[in-house]
Amino acid sequence: MQYRKFGNTDLRVSEVGFGAWAIGGGAMIGQTAIGWGDVDDNDSVAAIKKSLDLGINFFDTADIYGLGHSETILGKTISKEKEVLIATKVGNVSRDEKFTIDYDPDYILKACEASLRRLKRDHIDYYQLHSARMEHLQSGLCIAAMNQLQKEGKIRYWGLSLNTFEPLPEAEYLLQNNAGSGFQLVLNILNQKALPLLKASAQKGFGIIARMPLQFGLLTGKFDKSIAFSENDHRKNRVTPAIVEACAKALEPVWALCNKYGCTKTQLALSYILSYPEVSVVIPGIRSAAHATDNTSGLFKLDGKDRELIEGLGEMEFGVIMEMIRKQG
Repeated sequence: MQYRKFGNTDLRVSEVGFGAWAIGGGAMIGQTAIGWGDVDDNDSVAAIKKSLDLGINFFDTADIYGLGHSETILGKTISKEKEVLIATKVGNVSRDEKFTIDYDPDYILKACEASLRRLKRDHIDYYQLHSARMEHLQSGLCIAAMNQLQKEGKIRYWGLSLNTFEPLPEAEYLLQNNAGSGFQLVLNILNQKALPLLKASAQKGFGIIARMPLQFGLLTGKFDKSIAFSENDHRKNRVTPAIVEACAKALEPVWALCNKYGCTKTQLALSYILSYPEVSVVIPGIRSAAHATDNTSGLFKLDGKDRELIEGLGEMEFGVIMEMIRKQG
């Protein structure tokens, strides 16, 4: 495992981290799935332990994942691991069987305490506003709450988990105001919208967490148009046969690179993201020991010309697919 510095902080993170959304299980808010289907907690514990064995030291979760269950499993499994770094998030809330958001400072302070209890820790290494928008940041209240938690020692650093499809305005606001220490953003072969942020973030000393590296599994090459998801899997309405088919066709030039490098599609997808030195850590979802092995093995240095090929397809070919995914919600 290779390690990278997280911006200007003193955090040294494994370049592959543990995305802990899936281990939250098949949680629902009303009739809306917010998880990845049913999960066996024993498998989740095995996945966490295998990840530790492979050198992963960065675990990313959120209080909304499994309505707290993801944090609870991490707390039970790694609370005594002193070298492990935990990142979690605040702001997405379930109330009265409805999904809502809350960036009120009093709520943030209380939510942090609840996360600390579930994680069985006295501090959070990196605390994130979960997709806060401009109106929340400009009020200054949520930023003040994060700064207060940092001064109290309950969090070491804080940042912002950016919106999936429009990451720029909120990021630019924090960069201009030197607020926080990093961003979590979507970056993968299909979704390259956040690329303009990388250099600006690095220049300001912001760390970068790249989420959704496999785009709901579409970049593993394991789906065909007959794929079906359970009712408690958020992909049921997001990954349609039309999207799977369009991806397979658009990605043909990219997958040809697998022959050149003798790699799997997953290895190519992760190596593409890690080819950007500004990225501190990429966080594929890991829900089994096998996933931990698959997501940490066979990574390689991608040739600059091959990265240019992928970027060249980004706006025209892949932009159409991302618009299809956006319309699915």
